[in-house]
Amino acid sequence: MRTALVIGTGLIGTSVALALTARGMTVHLRDADPDSARTAASLGAGTVDPPEGVVDLAVVAVPPALIGRVLADAQREGLARHYTDVASVKEGPRQDVVALGCDTSVYIGGHPMSGAERSGPLAARADLFEGRTWVLTPMPDTDTDTLNAALELVALCGAVPVVMDAAAHDRAVALVSHTPQVLASLVAARLEHASENAVRLAGPGIRDTTRIAGSNPAMWVEILSANAGIVADILEELASDLGGAVAGLRSLQAEDEAKRGEGAEAVADVLRRGNAGRARIPGKHGAPPTRYEDVAVLIGDQPGELARLFADAGQAGVNIEDVTIEHSTGQQAGFVTLSVAPGVVATLVAALRDRGWSLR
Repeated sequence: MRTALVIGTGLIGTSVALALTARGMTVHLRDADPDSARTAASLGAGTVDPPEGVVDLAVVAVPPALIGRVLADAQREGLARHYTDVASVKEGPRQDVVALGCDTSVYIGGHPMSGAERSGPLAARADLFEGRTWVLTPMPDTDTDTLNAALELVALCGAVPVVMDAAAHDRAVALVSHTPQVLASLVAARLEHASENAVRLAGPGIRDTTRIAGSNPAMWVEILSANAGIVADILEELASDLGGAVAGLRSLQAEDEAKRGEGAEAVADVLRRGNAGRARIPGKHGAPPTRYEDVAVLIGDQPGELARLFADAGQAGVNIEDVTIEHSTGQQAGFVTLSVAPGVVATLVAALRDRGWSLR
């Protein structure tokens, strides 16, 4: 595969184009907004000049509701040998593609499970998909050459392919992506009119919980509109659980000891189920979940401190599996929590203390 056409130069489309140009492919860019395409081209994502002939692959990177129409137009023009898309929902576009009479033998749906809080070409990165899952949803008659072209695209972008049914994909992303987006926004919305003193107490927990609430609302309305029914079903289930948790918390205030016991059990049940669910999230590189232990280190807020900490851990022969930073309120310092394999905690603690670090 040597040539590609990316139709739609937002965050995902431009990131795909950047990844392909970095691998030496000739990439042509097209967008309903010419300024967006020119911006992507200025970033090195490709050229806005139309291809002189048929390209090897066209990547349709437009909102889900537009996939069918854009694909039909592209096929009428005979732009590419093979076609894919990068929409975050698959069943609706699949139905549109069939209804519009597209040639589904040369089309395969796709969804790279990666993104950012910001949108548009200026937020794009060539490494956006590195190590991330990229779902492919073939049509019943998708030919082998088209599947192989999509697999090559995934490989060139550094992602990991997973083949799924379109409807199964939409149920899965509703659970692990779309519903969490709504919940993060609901939690963050509670902060909008909170007192300044309350907001000042915010720590890493609330930051982690609400991180994705900073995403573009217009973009998410498009995504949720295309998967609204399934997300609504999951939110209804959550509402039922939430009602049980509220009842349990109310019972904890009861004067009757038995009632308080029932409330404590109801709340504990929610927390236990949360533990069990979180334990199923894949670990590093998609491996089975692994238990790590944390070492919290006090660090100053000046250039080079974080690099020095990592270097000292490396000199101790310890691999850092994960890291989080908690900034102190009103002080030029914070805690860096290093997650490491349980067997190396003592080695890391001793090495860091020898090098003058303060540990919590």
